[in-house]
Amino acid sequence: MPAGFDHLSTITGPVSLQSLTTDQLKDLQRGLSRLAFPIGKIDGEFGPLTRNAWAEFKTDVSPGNPLLIGAESVALLVDKVSKLPSNQPFNATDKLATMQAIKQECAAQGIGLPTQTAYVLATTQWETAQTFRPVEEAFFVKHPDAFRRTLPYFPYYGRGYVQLTHKGNYETYGNILMRDLVSNPALALDPQTSLFVLVHGFKVGAFTGRKITDFITAQSTDFVNARRCINGTDKATEIAQIAQQFLSSSH
Repeated sequence: MPAGFDHLSTITGPVSLQSLTTDQLKDLQRGLSRLAFPIGKIDGEFGPLTRNAWAEFKTDVSPGNPLLIGAESVALLVDKVSKLPSNQPFNATDKLATMQAIKQECAAQGIGLPTQTAYVLATTQWETAQTFRPVEEAFFVKHPDAFRRTLPYFPYYGRGYVQLTHKGNYETYGNILMRDLVSNPALALDPQTSLFVLVHGFKVGAFTGRKITDFITAQSTDFVNARRCINGTDKATEIAQIAQQFLSSSH
């Protein structure tokens, strides 16, 4: 069983969501977050976001009364989380293997349109200087460690396939993944952690408040403004061109 479900696994039920303990609700929120259902903060409180996210999960995976939770639906939740590509080891030193893992994680988190996947790949290529390996902010400057110490948000500078920055974001993803990214921010460089953060951030708008579906859907594709999901319009045209190349090569 993936980490973070010890309390939820004690449910035999079915029982009302409102009857869950704070720890059980945190487990539930964590699992729903891992599957990219919007729940807000993992706070162990039963609110409308948690209720609606569970109702969506039940509709998609385990039809039944959305106000109840039992052992069967818990098992389905845990199974889906355990099967996420970001929970599976992959050869992070191999570019093609990493690209495949990104594609699979995109599909698992519900942003699997070819156009969406192409843009996530393009962003990763740009942010990692074509290495497709987790990098640290300012890795390209002459004395990166000295530069990073000048940053106002040190030691929570950018790390990963896309730059996870600032203490609040490290805390948020640490809570979701049950990894202490605040005490040890270097854990954000772990390929599986970085893979989850990359795709989840695009899915829920964690980086700037803008989601990939704000710009790329089945009806329309705006590769230029999709950059707003990550970093305003910085290098938007260049990344859009890379995304178009990925999309063309997938056909």
